[in-house]
Amino acid sequence: SEPTTLALLHGLMPIFELKDIRPVLNMTTVSVVSIDFVLYGILGVDEKAQVLTTYLWLKYWWKNEFVFWEPAECGIDKITVPRERFWYPDMVINEFMDEDKSPRTPYVYIYNTGHVFDDSPLRVVSTCKLGIYSFPFDIQNCSLTFGSYIHFDTDIQMFASTTAAEILEESLSVAQTKGEWELINIQVFPSVLEITDGKYSQLKYYLILRRRPILYVINLILPSIFLVTLDVFSFLLPPHSVDRSSFKMTLILGYTVFLLLMNDLLPVTGNETPLLSIYFSVCLALMVISLLETVVITNVLHHSSMKYQQVPNWVKVVVLRHIARLICYKWPQDVQEKDTSDNGNDGSGPWVIQSSSLTPAPQRDLPPYEPHPRRSPVPPACPGARSLPELQQICRYLDQLHGHVASLQKESELRDQWCHVGYILDFLLFRIYLLLISCYALVVVFMWCVWISQ
Repeated sequence: SEPTTLALLHGLMPIFELKDIRPVLNMTTVSVVSIDFVLYGILGVDEKAQVLTTYLWLKYWWKNEFVFWEPAECGIDKITVPRERFWYPDMVINEFMDEDKSPRTPYVYIYNTGHVFDDSPLRVVSTCKLGIYSFPFDIQNCSLTFGSYIHFDTDIQMFASTTAAEILEESLSVAQTKGEWELINIQVFPSVLEITDGKYSQLKYYLILRRRPILYVINLILPSIFLVTLDVFSFLLPPHSVDRSSFKMTLILGYTVFLLLMNDLLPVTGNETPLLSIYFSVCLALMVISLLETVVITNVLHHSSMKYQQVPNWVKVVVLRHIARLICYKWPQDVQEKDTSDNGNDGSGPWVIQSSSLTPAPQRDLPPYEPHPRRSPVPPACPGARSLPELQQICRYLDQLHGHVASLQKESELRDQWCHVGYILDFLLFRIYLLLISCYALVVVFMWCVWISQ
């Protein structure tokens, strides 16, 4: 009767009594609920619990066919009323996993045409199947499915009031959280859930999130690469020195401590293992293999040479000839000269070093002394020794010195042979180690790229 708000509320009092039924004049009429939301922030992603926490501004539109008035007569075209006074659709998010702790808004807008508009914040804790195989370069696809909890599609149908591109643009403009995750895309698809009793109309939104990997690259990947690089350059240390094995053991110990400290940064799930964890395990295994290689080479250079064992012929042929030629091993100049002079002996390649500190006369220039069994042990090179005992003593000393020098020369030759065997094997294993690390790095990068592209 009067163009005032009080008069309009008084006229709506009978409609308030009908809040318990769906607001349609004919029960066969379908109530259309339009949905729109803005992603205000990504609060957290729990890989272990497989849970995504987001904060939404949620908007609903529907029509109450019991309401209609003329704006010219009532003076206004919309009014706010408590939401408890009107019928409200039983909208739920199927992935919801926790109670709603967001603040409640007590009012809704109702327009003269009967359309009702509800706008409220919502803290959503939803389940999401998180794949961490490509961590920290992973991209997650989480869904939010809106639908009625009790009404079939013959009663309520869901529609999107805005496009996914508009939701994405508005969400990026108002987003306040700039944490570990960033929103890269939103997709929306209508769907129908079929059960035995009927069908439910649903609207499914897909939130595509990407992790910002810079923190994990700096704290996890780069330190690991540095340690493995140090392990590679440790091959530049002399193989006959114990410093290399000590250095490698120190690296392995440091890498183990590094993995223990960084264990909290790695996600844990029961479904799959991150590729980064496999990367760390393989890097540790490669460092252990490198240490074992150093132990083997040290054993060849020290243990075998200290026993003064003769290098087997098959080792000379396989290692000193074929493997040395395969890895382009550079022989020292004195070894090449020795090989040139002895090329017609065995043809097994250079394998003897003539040490400058040990250059006695060759053994063939001074034949060994063999005393006659019936004569006194006087060397034939010492005539008149029967009348001069001093010369006899000197000749015995010279004979012993000759044998000692020959023994030292033999030991030096054996030691140098084993040193060359160790050097060649060290070069070979070092190149194999570099090949393994390079192939492994390429495989890891390729697997990451394939996973991201899929």
